[in-house]
Amino acid sequence: MKHQTRKATRHVSQNEGLIFEKSSPGKSAWRLPPLDVPEVDTQKLLGAARRTDLGPMPEVSEIEIIRHFTRLSTWNYAIDLGMYPLGSCTMKYNPRVNEVVSRLDGLANAHPYQPEKISQGALRILKTLSECLVEITGMDAITLQPAAGAHGELTGLLMVRAHLHAKGDPRKKILIPDSAHGTNPATAATAGYAVENLKSNAQGMVDVAALAAQMNEEVAALMLTNPNTLGIFEQEIHKIADLMHAKGGLLYMDGANMNALVGKVRPGDFGVDLMHLNLHKTFSTPHGGGGPGSGPVAVKRFLEPFLPKPVVVSKADGTLGFDYNRPRSVGRVRAFYGNFGMFVRALAYIFANGPDGLRQTTEDAVLNANYVRKGLESAYDLPYPTPSMHEVVFSDKLQAKKGVRTMDIAKRLIDYGFHPYTTAFPLIVPGALMIEPTESEPKEELDLFVEAMRSIAEEVDEDPQMVLAAPYSTRVSRLDEVAAARNPVLRWKPKG
Repeated sequence: MKHQTRKATRHVSQNEGLIFEKSSPGKSAWRLPPLDVPEVDTQKLLGAARRTDLGPMPEVSEIEIIRHFTRLSTWNYAIDLGMYPLGSCTMKYNPRVNEVVSRLDGLANAHPYQPEKISQGALRILKTLSECLVEITGMDAITLQPAAGAHGELTGLLMVRAHLHAKGDPRKKILIPDSAHGTNPATAATAGYAVENLKSNAQGMVDVAALAAQMNEEVAALMLTNPNTLGIFEQEIHKIADLMHAKGGLLYMDGANMNALVGKVRPGDFGVDLMHLNLHKTFSTPHGGGGPGSGPVAVKRFLEPFLPKPVVVSKADGTLGFDYNRPRSVGRVRAFYGNFGMFVRALAYIFANGPDGLRQTTEDAVLNANYVRKGLESAYDLPYPTPSMHEVVFSDKLQAKKGVRTMDIAKRLIDYGFHPYTTAFPLIVPGALMIEPTESEPKEELDLFVEAMRSIAEEVDEDPQMVLAAPYSTRVSRLDEVAAARNPVLRWKPKG
């Protein structure tokens, strides 16, 4: 193989480190000093609530505990080790300065029940971040409450419903393109709407003629991801917006792919009525591991009365506070005012970059994606030749002729030292390989990734079985993912 820098190594035993049972009778990782105060009769104090048997707890020494968790940490992949090419997820590097700022005592230890008069700094962060995001999106107002992207979608549709009901024009349907993010249909159904699919055209964009045929007085909104999950910008977005508005519908934009737009174009300027942002994608707050995320929703002026309450406002005395007197609000959608630590990190990122820096990150993200596309388009099938934005989607059509599918390629990529790309999504591309390098990656890392992917394509041609049996360098080989999903082992159990 040509690839040397991250060439797969097979000397690691597949069974290495798989012995989780470290317990031995009599071992202990702690020792308490003798009591220097009178002993308390806990049985008398607690009665039946006192637990005398802790159960079969593992008995291990301190060094064994330390080594166990340190060893586990080395088995994990991390952005500190290399590139995450997960398409649609935007796994960019999170600057360490964001973490430092978020841990400042006055911010990290602020309590949501503090009086407003001693929370002015925190309130100023909320107000300033809101103003920045409104400017970046070209909208008029925003709520920071939603805890994630899908939560932002739900919040947005609740406002759509409230607005239409206030007009006396309740509607039943939401249109969703087949190139939208996967959460959109679930969100629409959760909000009480029927979902109607909208087919893409041969260029991977919304078919405006099909939209015109499906749009009627029963449609409340179109949920549009732009750029869509193919990494393609909707070039007829103005026509789409005009069509929706002409028939009384709203245009909702899933802003999860704003990494391709920030500083270049503003959704509010091309007809979007409301949208959510993913701070954990576009604005470098942590992503993955179950959260916390953040999915602010920005709206045009006519939807502002329906924003979740409370909202941060400037008072007559010059201080900031929360306004709860909002009779048309859809209500609170999140405890307190959202995930405050994410707001601190996002604002630090915006301030550190400034307008020019944010624009540069967008340009670099698009440049990196197209660099990867150019490097791989001769080795993998490119189902849509339309220009790519921040991500590119290939298919396994060429490799499938040898019996190798996208999951097999992803497994083999692990041996080259990379986290796998997103497999089998979007669904409109059979056998999809969805790749998003983000702006974080230098050319040298992209070259390694392209070389690895090209090497795998060569392996498929020369020895497909080698790829089908990958990975080789991991602590465990291929798992039965179906069995693992159906019969998960979620906790430690003692032997016997």
